[in-house]
Amino acid sequence: MAEQRELDPEDAKIVTLARSARARTGAAEGAAVRDTDGRTYSACTVELPSLRLTAIQAAVAAAVASGAEGLEAAAVVTGADSVDADSLAAVRDLTQGAAVLRADAAGTVLEVLA
Repeated sequence: MAEQRELDPEDAKIVTLARSARARTGAAEGAAVRDTDGRTYSACTVELPSLRLTAIQAAVAAAVASGAEGLEAAAVVTGADSVDADSLAAVRDLTQGAAVLRADAAGTVLEVLA
């Protein structure tokens, strides 16, 4: 079991938004990102015949479409054992050093990638 550490309130907010996105849709993953202006964007996994996006990719796309030029942090709520490479690449495309938090369905942060 992962050790629960005290999260920064802004990081706790994006974990909560990611949990909500996942729960609202029943998707495999929910994600949220915070841009360098403090705005947040949430999304879930998109699995359509013509379009497939991870939750983080969808959240990053929403941020970019809204004019975000960089990210402070991203969070994904998932049952996976790691953050997939495509999700991590989407975050790194905007900001190399942004923290990426992986949490379980209860919101417990299991991993922080910097």
